[in-house]
Amino acid sequence: MNVLIYGAGGFLGSALVRRFVAGGHTVRGLVRNEDAADALRKAGAEPVLGDLLTDPEGTVAHAADADVILYAAQLLLEPERHTIEALIDTLEGTGKTLIFTSGTGVLSQRTDGEWSEDTFAEDDEFVPSKYIGGRVDTENVVREVNARGVRGIVVRPSMIWGHGRSPMLDGFRTSIEKTGAVCYIGRGLNLYSNVHVDDVAEIYHLAAEKAPAGALYHAVSGETNFRTIAEALAQQHSVPARSIDLSEGVEIWGTFAALIVFSTCSRTRAPRARRELGWLPHPDRLDVLTEIGAPVDAT
Repeated sequence: MNVLIYGAGGFLGSALVRRFVAGGHTVRGLVRNEDAADALRKAGAEPVLGDLLTDPEGTVAHAADADVILYAAQLLLEPERHTIEALIDTLEGTGKTLIFTSGTGVLSQRTDGEWSEDTFAEDDEFVPSKYIGGRVDTENVVREVNARGVRGIVVRPSMIWGHGRSPMLDGFRTSIEKTGAVCYIGRGLNLYSNVHVDDVAEIYHLAAEKAPAGALYHAVSGETNFRTIAEALAQQHSVPARSIDLSEGVEIWGTFAALIVFSTCSRTRAPRARRELGWLPHPDRLDVLTEIGAPVDAT
């Protein structure tokens, strides 16, 4: 397959590049600078320089030359929706595959540090997040696009970690830099279910090969509450862990991250990914706490 990856220089995008190159596919990746382009070449992929914000028409046009388009870029909700619609217009009637990256933030619940017993599989009903639930509309556009001759698929990763990297863990480390402690909101019993980045990439590879049009898959393999993560990081860095309220969380992480990430609970399951794709996370990649103190893999 000829595969084009939007967001190929990012944490998830880089893992997608590695997995599809390893699968023997011809891979191109959209990146914004020469350093990221060099990293793609070293990984065995062809870089395509461009920026979805400054040149949306030019970057979207590259999709016409691919069999499978993986969208793993990070944009705000409105430009993301416009980009997906433009991609669909480009691909209409071709029968090509578009896999859109959403996230389990769409079903997260603000709990201010409390645990929620609610856990959601792919086909369960839920109340979309007040803050980011609008992404569900974009998911639905992709899932319904088969009527326009495009095979649309959605993947919702949970909290992603691996190779010494994790946006969530980076947020906890930010609290060390700003306060001298690893901070969590309230009792810290809230959590995002989590998954290793290489296991997420495997779902995309399996989905590209055999997922039905309109499919939605969660990527999740475990869960650990935020206080436990904070205490493990605190021990590793020889600093205290402490509870804070939401207002201090906003000062540390900004309003968006404090509300969407650190004050919410997002628990998910992935029965459809396991049943339809035969996906199983690797048994050596199930515990996010093994990532604490792991060296960063630059690849």
